[in-house]
Amino acid sequence: MPDTDRTSSRLSYYLQLLGPGLLFAGAAVGVSHLVQSTRAGAEYGFALVWAVILANILKYPFFQFGPRYAAATGESLIDGYKKQGGLVLAIFVLVTLGTMFTVQAAVTIVTSALLTNILGFGDPFSWSLGLLVCCSALLAIGKYKLLDNLIKVIIVILTISTLIALAGLLIQGNQLSQVMQTSSFAWSNKDLLFLIALMGWMPAPIDISVWHSLWTLEKKKISSHASVKNTLFDFNVGYIGTACLALCFLVLGALVMFGSGQTFSNSAAKFAGQLISLYTTSLGEGFWLVISIAALTTMFSTTITCLDAYPRVMSRTVITVLPQYELKHANKLYWIFIVLTIAGALIILKLFSGSLKSLVDLATILSFLTAPVLAIMNYRLVTSSLMPEEHRPGMMLRIWSFLGMAFLLGFCVLFLRSLV
Repeated sequence: MPDTDRTSSRLSYYLQLLGPGLLFAGAAVGVSHLVQSTRAGAEYGFALVWAVILANILKYPFFQFGPRYAAATGESLIDGYKKQGGLVLAIFVLVTLGTMFTVQAAVTIVTSALLTNILGFGDPFSWSLGLLVCCSALLAIGKYKLLDNLIKVIIVILTISTLIALAGLLIQGNQLSQVMQTSSFAWSNKDLLFLIALMGWMPAPIDISVWHSLWTLEKKKISSHASVKNTLFDFNVGYIGTACLALCFLVLGALVMFGSGQTFSNSAAKFAGQLISLYTTSLGEGFWLVISIAALTTMFSTTITCLDAYPRVMSRTVITVLPQYELKHANKLYWIFIVLTIAGALIILKLFSGSLKSLVDLATILSFLTAPVLAIMNYRLVTSSLMPEEHRPGMMLRIWSFLGMAFLLGFCVLFLRSLV
């Protein structure tokens, strides 16, 4: 076989392995990257690069345990939680209920802000209502799969745009040395508040490990390549890609806005305009429409993914506890939780009207404070007898996990002490 044919065959094989890892990337590249990473660079220069790197490295095991468990056992993390006892599943439900409405509200308002900025009329709350109704309609008529395939292309466009914009700024080199010399982080209570918010969704809330376990099961139904090894390869591609992109957004924010006297607005619509200007500053105004559509579609993907995932997780949890509901009421439960998610998100948006950054910080801080709980639950599950011995984490990954749990717990304690 010619070398070109071998290369093409090998590339085709690896592309077939990808799936849930790209869904993870699609869900992760949203508020944590477009909002929090760029804010970190704009407000602190390169001073928080260590936080982005550390959060991505030390939270890695707990995200990986979701697809690992599903591929090895054929069950979701929810099933595993139940088998560990009612208390474990109850804790998961409480954690999910405690974060799902603020998370949905945060991703929806950022998407709506981009829509308001691009179209030039309306207000973010009204667009949020319309957006959630539109997402519900798409889920109802079964077009999400088509949208998901499209969004992978859009994410690639956004990634390439980000890399080109960043490369342009680095080649110019006007601000690089100045930012490096003047970057600082004061460790005041205000700074610590943002640090926790930044790491809360870096690269995503740990809840997504549960979603990922469900996506992995769906992949196993349609693919003969969904072994544990291949599943972890798919996960690593998505995870490493999102981590690198987070650093790109931070550097982009630092080179364009740090030291310029500009700060991100609390107004959702103005914030969206500033976000898009990060690209047009480097690429030129001619790229405004392409960047606007790429950013909007990326956030739309995150919004509809959350609106689908939270009700799916909650209805699956109810069915896990009460299996008699599976055939008769599974779809009804799903839609009940969609309505509840929308209602809760709209209430949160009303409470935080006109304060985008405060809403995003609240959602991300709540995710960080609940992260140690989910991390411990995931670790206990994959090291228990429920997990086939040959697929349990090795010694290195166990040590890595303990370092991650210490990191999460340590910063939670530090944050809570700052509130006293």
